[in-house]
Amino acid sequence: MLTRDFDYTLPEELIAQEPLANRDESRLMVVNKASETIEHRRFCDIVDLLHAGDVVVFNDTRVVPGRLEGTKETGGRVEVLLLSRVEAGVWKAMVKPGRRVGVGVRLHFDGSLSCEVLDRTEEGGRVLKFQATGDPDELIAQQGRVPLPPYIRKELVDSERYQTVYAAAEGSAAAPTAGLHFTSELIERIQAKGVRTAWITLHVGVATFRPVRTEQIEDHVMHREWYVISEDCAQVVNEASGRVVAVGTTTARALESAALRPGKVAPKAEETGVFIAPGYRFKVVDCLVTNFHIPKSTLLMMVSALAGRELVMKAYREAVDCKYRFFSFGDAMFLC
Repeated sequence: MLTRDFDYTLPEELIAQEPLANRDESRLMVVNKASETIEHRRFCDIVDLLHAGDVVVFNDTRVVPGRLEGTKETGGRVEVLLLSRVEAGVWKAMVKPGRRVGVGVRLHFDGSLSCEVLDRTEEGGRVLKFQATGDPDELIAQQGRVPLPPYIRKELVDSERYQTVYAAAEGSAAAPTAGLHFTSELIERIQAKGVRTAWITLHVGVATFRPVRTEQIEDHVMHREWYVISEDCAQVVNEASGRVVAVGTTTARALESAALRPGKVAPKAEETGVFIAPGYRFKVVDCLVTNFHIPKSTLLMMVSALAGRELVMKAYREAVDCKYRFFSFGDAMFLC
């Protein structure tokens, strides 16, 4: 298929710049795959759309507060976005502007914290070794801010609003945003209906925001992300008597990567480079809770693989017409 088949026109004013006051009061577009119908609800109504025997699977990753502002020895300012920890004091990172930040260059931050560029990564990033008086990782945690996607231009007053209420395993450069709509009380109401819940971990990379640049989608090289499915999680999913509902494309990616056969997953701890696009046959995921995604993105292609491109693009056009809020702090869709 062609990448342009997943393009759509989005007015800039529909890109949500901040979260709503209450997580579960966002709008929810319900897209029925079988009847190809579209319904407009509130997110808290999702309790009514789930049934006893269903299993809802969440991604418990936590965003690393890894956005640092520093200077080069020449005095030029740089912004560092930490992506993943290699070992104590050593991180893979993106540096902006990075054109003249080569191997051996030193960067300085507040206090005694500094780093040296050890290497370049295949993705255009850098490997940084931090040094400080004391533990450098502690200073990074003190100085670092939670990074926001490039399309959000407002500073976030409360950084916890870019974390899910169940975020636990630190390691992401971006939030699994479908989960931002859930409150602890909403999860309790879901469980009270006889719906089982489980948690995977998939650490989200910054490549999740990048549109596909190739003309043919099959020519796109998918980014890799680390995920973990525990034995307990695999058991809950494998015992599902109803539907398996993935909260977010990251959760869906992990579950499908660990699929043994239809309806069954194995405990795993590894990287996945799976690219789910139309033509893919889902083995585990029946339903998906997701936000509205960037045009030409791999996330939009995954959603189209589950519900069909024509139905998804129809839903997106209706979302624009009805002025839904888009992207990370935007409204949600339930494909069921």
